[in-house]
Amino acid sequence: MTWIIPNKPIDNRVMPSNHNDIPASEDVFSAAQNIAGKIHQTPLISSTQLNELTGTQLWFKCEHLQKVGAFKARGAANALSLLPNGVAAVATHSSGNHGAALAWAAAQCGLSCTVVMPETAPKAKRAAVEGYGANIVTSGSSLSERELTLAAVLEETGAHEVPPYDDKRIIAGQGTVALELVQQSRELGFTPDIIVAPVGGGGLLAGVGLAMAALAPDALVIGAEPAGADDAQRSLRGGVHITTQEPNTIADGLRTTLGARNYAVIGRTVRDIVTVSEAGIVKAMRLLWTRTKQLVEPSAAVGLAAVMEHSARFRNKNVVVVLTGGNMDLSKVGPLLSSEENE
Repeated sequence: MTWIIPNKPIDNRVMPSNHNDIPASEDVFSAAQNIAGKIHQTPLISSTQLNELTGTQLWFKCEHLQKVGAFKARGAANALSLLPNGVAAVATHSSGNHGAALAWAAAQCGLSCTVVMPETAPKAKRAAVEGYGANIVTSGSSLSERELTLAAVLEETGAHEVPPYDDKRIIAGQGTVALELVQQSRELGFTPDIIVAPVGGGGLLAGVGLAMAALAPDALVIGAEPAGADDAQRSLRGGVHITTQEPNTIADGLRTTLGARNYAVIGRTVRDIVTVSEAGIVKAMRLLWTRTKQLVEPSAAVGLAAVMEHSARFRNKNVVVVLTGGNMDLSKVGPLLSSEENE
Protein backbone atom coordinates (compact mmCIF):
# COMPACT_ATOMS: atom_id res chain seq x y z
CA MET A 1 0.00 0.00 0.00
CA THR A 2 1.33 3.44 -0.98
CA TRP A 3 0.52 6.37 1.27
CA ILE A 4 0.25 9.98 0.09
CA ILE A 5 1.59 12.32 2.77
CA PRO A 6 -0.33 15.61 3.18
CA ASN A 7 1.74 18.79 3.13
CA LYS A 8 0.05 20.33 6.19
CA PRO A 9 2.66 20.95 8.91
CA ILE A 10 2.05 20.10 12.55
CA ASP A 11 2.51 22.30 15.59
CA ASN A 12 6.16 22.75 16.51
CA ARG A 13 5.81 23.90 20.14
CA VAL A 14 8.07 21.25 21.64
CA MET A 15 11.20 20.30 19.73
CA PRO A 16 14.67 19.45 21.01
CA SER A 17 17.67 20.99 19.31
CA ASN A 18 18.64 17.76 17.52
CA HIS A 19 15.86 17.81 14.93
CA ASN A 20 17.37 15.00 12.85
CA ASP A 21 16.82 12.48 15.64
CA ILE A 22 13.10 13.27 16.04
CA PRO A 23 10.72 11.30 13.80
CA ALA A 24 8.28 13.00 11.45
CA SER A 25 5.08 11.77 9.87
CA GLU A 26 7.03 10.74 6.79
CA ASP A 27 8.99 8.26 8.90
CA VAL A 28 5.76 6.47 9.84
CA PHE A 29 4.85 6.08 6.18
CA SER A 30 8.33 4.76 5.43
CA ALA A 31 8.04 2.33 8.33
CA ALA A 32 4.83 0.93 6.86
CA GLN A 33 6.76 0.04 3.71
CA ASN A 34 9.68 -1.38 5.71
CA ILE A 35 7.54 -3.80 7.71
CA ALA A 36 5.02 -4.75 5.03
CA GLY A 37 4.62 -8.51 4.95
CA LYS A 38 6.44 -8.98 8.26
CA ILE A 39 3.57 -8.21 10.65
CA HIS A 40 -0.17 -8.80 10.87
CA GLN A 41 -2.82 -6.29 9.92
CA THR A 42 -4.83 -6.57 13.12
CA PRO A 43 -8.64 -6.30 13.18
CA LEU A 44 -10.70 -3.30 14.20
CA ILE A 45 -13.72 -4.52 16.17
CA SER A 46 -16.68 -3.10 18.06
CA SER A 47 -19.04 -4.24 20.82
CA THR A 48 -22.70 -3.26 21.03
CA GLN A 49 -22.75 -3.95 24.78
CA LEU A 50 -19.77 -1.73 25.48
CA ASN A 51 -21.18 0.99 23.25
CA GLU A 52 -24.37 1.00 25.30
CA LEU A 53 -22.45 0.89 28.57
CA THR A 54 -20.25 3.88 27.71
CA GLY A 55 -22.60 5.93 25.53
CA THR A 56 -19.84 5.91 22.94
CA GLN A 57 -19.29 4.32 19.54
CA LEU A 58 -16.22 2.31 20.51
CA TRP A 59 -13.81 0.57 18.19
CA PHE A 60 -10.89 -1.56 19.35
CA LYS A 61 -7.66 -1.90 17.38
CA CYS A 62 -6.58 -5.43 18.34
CA GLU A 63 -2.80 -5.24 18.64
CA HIS A 64 -2.87 -8.03 21.22
CA LEU A 65 -3.37 -10.23 18.14
CA GLN A 66 -0.17 -8.88 16.58
CA LYS A 67 3.03 -10.91 16.19
CA VAL A 68 4.43 -11.69 19.69
CA GLY A 69 1.07 -10.60 21.14
CA ALA A 70 1.75 -6.85 21.16
CA PHE A 71 2.13 -3.76 18.96
CA LYS A 72 5.85 -3.79 19.82
CA ALA A 73 6.50 -6.09 16.85
CA ARG A 74 5.99 -3.08 14.57
CA GLY A 75 8.73 -0.95 16.07
CA ALA A 76 11.18 -3.82 16.39
CA ALA A 77 10.69 -4.89 12.78
CA ASN A 78 11.18 -1.32 11.57
CA ALA A 79 14.28 -0.78 13.69
CA LEU A 80 15.97 -3.92 12.39
CA SER A 81 15.12 -3.01 8.80
CA LEU A 82 17.22 0.14 9.34
CA LEU A 83 20.26 -1.39 11.06
CA PRO A 84 23.72 -0.27 9.97
CA ASN A 85 25.68 -2.72 7.84
CA GLY A 86 27.63 -5.34 9.69
CA VAL A 87 25.51 -5.57 12.85
CA ALA A 88 25.48 -9.14 14.17
CA ALA A 89 23.87 -8.66 17.58
CA VAL A 90 21.25 -6.43 19.17
CA ALA A 91 20.33 -5.68 22.78
CA THR A 92 17.72 -3.80 24.75
CA HIS A 93 16.04 -3.52 28.14
CA SER A 94 12.37 -4.38 28.50
CA SER A 95 9.75 -5.51 30.98
CA GLY A 96 8.57 -7.97 28.36
CA ASN A 97 6.77 -7.07 25.16
CA HIS A 98 9.54 -5.07 23.47
CA GLY A 99 12.04 -7.72 24.50
CA ALA A 100 9.94 -10.44 22.92
CA ALA A 101 9.43 -8.32 19.81
CA LEU A 102 13.14 -7.65 19.40
CA ALA A 103 13.98 -11.30 20.01
CA TRP A 104 11.44 -12.32 17.37
CA ALA A 105 12.66 -9.74 14.84
CA ALA A 106 16.30 -10.64 15.49
CA ALA A 107 15.57 -14.31 14.89
CA GLN A 108 13.97 -13.42 11.56
CA CYS A 109 17.17 -11.58 10.59
CA GLY A 110 19.61 -14.19 11.90
CA LEU A 111 20.93 -11.88 14.63
CA SER A 112 21.73 -12.70 18.25
CA CYS A 113 19.74 -10.82 20.88
CA THR A 114 20.19 -9.98 24.55
CA VAL A 115 17.36 -8.54 26.66
CA VAL A 116 17.84 -6.96 30.08
CA MET A 117 14.68 -7.68 32.07
CA PRO A 118 13.79 -6.42 35.55
CA GLU A 119 13.46 -8.99 38.30
CA THR A 120 9.77 -8.04 38.54
CA ALA A 121 9.00 -8.96 34.90
CA PRO A 122 6.05 -11.36 34.54
CA LYS A 123 7.05 -14.99 34.10
CA ALA A 124 4.99 -15.27 30.92
CA LYS A 125 6.92 -12.42 29.33
CA ARG A 126 10.30 -13.87 30.35
CA ALA A 127 9.23 -17.19 28.84
CA ALA A 128 8.26 -15.45 25.61
CA VAL A 129 11.60 -13.68 25.31
CA GLU A 130 13.45 -16.96 25.91
CA GLY A 131 11.14 -18.74 23.49
CA TYR A 132 12.21 -16.44 20.65
CA GLY A 133 15.83 -17.30 21.34
CA ALA A 134 17.11 -14.27 23.25
CA ASN A 135 19.55 -14.31 26.13
CA ILE A 136 18.07 -12.71 29.28
CA VAL A 137 20.10 -10.69 31.76
CA THR A 138 18.21 -9.84 34.97
CA SER A 139 18.43 -6.37 36.50
CA GLY A 140 16.85 -4.40 39.32
CA SER A 141 13.35 -3.09 38.76
CA SER A 142 14.05 0.65 38.38
CA LEU A 143 14.68 2.25 34.99
CA SER A 144 18.14 3.40 36.05
CA GLU A 145 19.09 -0.14 37.08
CA ARG A 146 17.84 -1.49 33.76
CA GLU A 147 19.79 1.10 31.81
CA LEU A 148 23.02 0.55 33.77
CA THR A 149 22.81 -3.20 33.23
CA LEU A 150 22.18 -2.69 29.53
CA ALA A 151 25.18 -0.37 29.28
CA ALA A 152 27.34 -3.15 30.72
CA VAL A 153 25.90 -5.65 28.24
CA LEU A 154 26.58 -3.33 25.30
CA GLU A 155 30.17 -2.78 26.41
CA GLU A 156 30.78 -6.49 26.86
CA THR A 157 29.09 -7.75 23.69
CA GLY A 158 29.42 -4.85 21.25
CA ALA A 159 25.74 -5.32 20.39
CA HIS A 160 23.72 -2.60 18.68
CA GLU A 161 21.20 -1.01 21.06
CA VAL A 162 17.54 -0.98 20.07
CA PRO A 163 15.79 1.09 22.78
CA PRO A 164 12.27 0.06 23.83
CA TYR A 165 10.61 3.42 23.05
CA ASP A 166 12.94 6.45 22.98
CA ASP A 167 14.10 5.84 19.42
CA LYS A 168 13.16 7.36 16.06
CA ARG A 169 12.86 3.97 14.37
CA ILE A 170 10.70 2.53 17.15
CA ILE A 171 8.33 5.50 17.28
CA ALA A 172 7.83 5.40 13.51
CA GLY A 173 7.14 1.67 13.53
CA GLN A 174 4.57 1.93 16.31
CA GLY A 175 2.81 4.70 14.41
CA THR A 176 1.82 2.26 11.67
CA VAL A 177 -0.99 1.17 14.03
CA ALA A 178 -2.71 4.45 13.22
CA LEU A 179 -2.16 4.14 9.47
CA GLU A 180 -4.02 0.84 9.56
CA LEU A 181 -6.88 1.99 11.75
CA VAL A 182 -7.52 5.06 9.58
CA GLN A 183 -7.70 2.88 6.47
CA GLN A 184 -9.94 0.36 8.25
CA SER A 185 -12.27 3.07 9.57
CA ARG A 186 -12.73 4.37 6.04
CA GLU A 187 -13.60 0.88 4.84
CA LEU A 188 -16.10 0.56 7.71
CA GLY A 189 -17.67 3.91 6.85
CA PHE A 190 -16.81 6.07 9.86
CA THR A 191 -14.37 8.82 10.77
CA PRO A 192 -12.57 8.57 14.13
CA ASP A 193 -13.20 11.53 16.41
CA ILE A 194 -10.76 10.40 19.09
CA ILE A 195 -7.90 7.89 19.25
CA VAL A 196 -6.97 6.62 22.73
CA ALA A 197 -3.62 4.93 23.26
CA PRO A 198 -1.96 3.82 26.51
CA VAL A 199 1.33 5.55 27.33
CA GLY A 200 4.34 4.25 29.24
CA GLY A 201 7.57 5.15 27.48
CA GLY A 202 5.50 6.86 24.81
CA GLY A 203 6.56 5.14 21.58
CA LEU A 204 3.03 4.14 20.61
CA LEU A 205 1.38 7.43 21.56
CA ALA A 206 4.04 9.48 19.77
CA GLY A 207 3.79 7.34 16.64
CA VAL A 208 0.00 7.52 16.62
CA GLY A 209 0.21 11.29 17.06
CA LEU A 210 2.50 11.64 14.03
CA ALA A 211 0.32 9.45 11.83
CA MET A 212 -2.95 11.15 12.79
CA ALA A 213 -1.45 14.61 12.33
CA ALA A 214 -0.79 13.69 8.70
CA LEU A 215 -3.85 11.60 7.85
CA ALA A 216 -6.64 12.93 10.09
CA PRO A 217 -5.57 16.19 11.78
CA ASP A 218 -9.10 16.87 13.03
CA ALA A 219 -9.11 13.70 15.14
CA LEU A 220 -8.02 14.11 18.75
CA VAL A 221 -5.24 11.87 20.05
CA ILE A 222 -5.47 11.23 23.78
CA GLY A 223 -3.10 9.21 25.92
CA ALA A 224 -4.12 7.11 28.93
CA GLU A 225 -1.93 6.01 31.81
CA PRO A 226 -2.32 4.65 35.34
CA ALA A 227 -2.62 7.25 38.10
CA GLY A 228 0.23 5.42 39.80
CA ALA A 229 2.53 6.11 36.83
CA ASP A 230 1.44 9.56 35.69
CA ASP A 231 4.72 11.12 34.52
CA ALA A 232 3.46 11.54 30.95
CA GLN A 233 0.40 13.50 32.03
CA ARG A 234 2.46 15.71 34.34
CA SER A 235 4.99 16.26 31.56
CA LEU A 236 2.44 17.22 28.92
CA ARG A 237 0.28 19.41 31.14
CA GLY A 238 3.18 21.04 32.95
CA GLY A 239 5.35 21.63 29.90
CA VAL A 240 8.40 20.15 31.65
CA HIS A 241 9.65 16.65 30.91
CA ILE A 242 9.42 14.49 34.04
CA THR A 243 12.31 12.03 33.91
CA THR A 244 11.92 10.08 37.16
CA GLN A 245 9.05 8.38 38.93
CA GLU A 246 8.28 5.47 41.22
CA PRO A 247 5.48 3.67 39.38
CA ASN A 248 2.86 1.72 41.28
CA THR A 249 0.49 -0.10 38.95
CA ILE A 250 -0.57 -3.56 37.83
CA ALA A 251 -0.02 -2.40 34.24
CA ASP A 252 3.60 -3.61 34.05
CA GLY A 253 4.00 -2.46 30.46
CA LEU A 254 3.37 1.16 31.51
CA ARG A 255 5.84 1.44 34.39
CA THR A 256 8.50 3.07 32.23
CA THR A 257 9.21 6.81 32.12
CA LEU A 258 8.34 8.94 29.09
CA GLY A 259 11.26 9.15 26.65
CA ALA A 260 12.77 12.44 25.47
CA ARG A 261 11.96 12.00 21.77
CA ASN A 262 8.50 10.75 22.68
CA TYR A 263 7.91 13.82 24.85
CA ALA A 264 8.95 16.06 21.96
CA VAL A 265 6.50 14.44 19.56
CA ILE A 266 3.65 14.07 22.05
CA GLY A 267 3.92 17.75 22.98
CA ARG A 268 2.98 18.76 19.46
CA THR A 269 0.61 15.99 18.34
CA VAL A 270 -1.37 14.82 21.41
CA ARG A 271 -4.29 16.78 22.83
CA ASP A 272 -4.19 15.44 26.39
CA ILE A 273 -3.26 12.52 28.64
CA VAL A 274 -5.71 11.23 31.24
CA THR A 275 -5.10 8.91 34.18
CA VAL A 276 -7.10 5.94 35.44
CA SER A 277 -7.41 4.02 38.71
CA GLU A 278 -6.17 0.49 39.34
CA ALA A 279 -9.75 -0.62 39.96
CA GLY A 280 -10.72 0.93 36.63
CA ILE A 281 -8.01 -1.02 34.81
CA VAL A 282 -9.21 -4.31 36.28
CA LYS A 283 -12.85 -3.49 35.51
CA ALA A 284 -12.00 -2.62 31.91
CA MET A 285 -9.97 -5.81 31.51
CA ARG A 286 -12.86 -7.88 32.83
CA LEU A 287 -15.25 -6.22 30.39
CA LEU A 288 -12.93 -6.82 27.45
CA TRP A 289 -12.54 -10.45 28.42
CA THR A 290 -16.25 -11.11 29.01
CA ARG A 291 -17.97 -8.82 26.47
CA THR A 292 -15.57 -8.97 23.54
CA LYS A 293 -13.75 -12.25 24.37
CA GLN A 294 -10.42 -10.52 23.84
CA LEU A 295 -7.63 -11.78 26.13
CA VAL A 296 -5.77 -8.56 26.94
CA GLU A 297 -3.24 -7.72 29.64
CA PRO A 298 -3.80 -4.90 32.17
CA SER A 299 -1.78 -2.35 30.17
CA ALA A 300 -4.05 -2.90 27.18
CA ALA A 301 -7.17 -2.23 29.24
CA VAL A 302 -6.07 1.27 30.24
CA GLY A 303 -7.62 2.86 27.14
CA LEU A 304 -11.10 1.49 27.85
CA ALA A 305 -10.67 2.44 31.52
CA ALA A 306 -10.03 6.02 30.37
CA VAL A 307 -13.25 6.08 28.35
CA MET A 308 -15.23 4.80 31.33
CA GLU A 309 -13.65 7.04 33.98
CA HIS A 310 -13.71 10.20 31.81
CA SER A 311 -16.97 9.44 30.06
CA ALA A 312 -18.05 13.02 29.36
CA ARG A 313 -15.07 13.56 27.05
CA PHE A 314 -15.99 10.59 24.87
CA ARG A 315 -19.78 10.37 24.91
CA ASN A 316 -21.46 10.20 21.48
CA LYS A 317 -18.09 10.13 19.71
CA ASN A 318 -16.44 7.60 17.41
CA VAL A 319 -13.56 6.47 19.62
CA VAL A 320 -10.81 4.05 18.61
CA VAL A 321 -9.01 2.43 21.55
CA VAL A 322 -5.73 0.63 20.92
CA LEU A 323 -5.54 -2.74 22.71
CA THR A 324 -1.80 -2.94 23.05
CA GLY A 325 -0.99 -6.47 24.18
CA GLY A 326 -2.17 -9.79 25.50
CA ASN A 327 0.77 -11.20 27.43
CA MET A 328 0.37 -11.89 31.14
CA ASP A 329 0.77 -14.59 33.75
CA LEU A 330 -2.50 -16.51 33.64
CA SER A 331 -1.99 -17.60 37.25
CA LYS A 332 -2.58 -13.98 38.29
CA VAL A 333 -5.82 -13.56 36.38
CA GLY A 334 -8.05 -15.18 39.01
CA PRO A 335 -6.86 -13.01 41.90
CA LEU A 336 -7.12 -9.85 39.78
CA LEU A 337 -10.68 -10.52 38.68
CA SER A 338 -11.69 -11.69 42.16
CA SER A 339 -10.44 -8.44 43.67
CA GLU A 340 -12.60 -6.47 41.23
CA GLU A 341 -15.64 -8.60 42.06
CA ASN A 342 -15.23 -7.94 45.78
CA GLU A 343 -15.06 -4.15 45.51
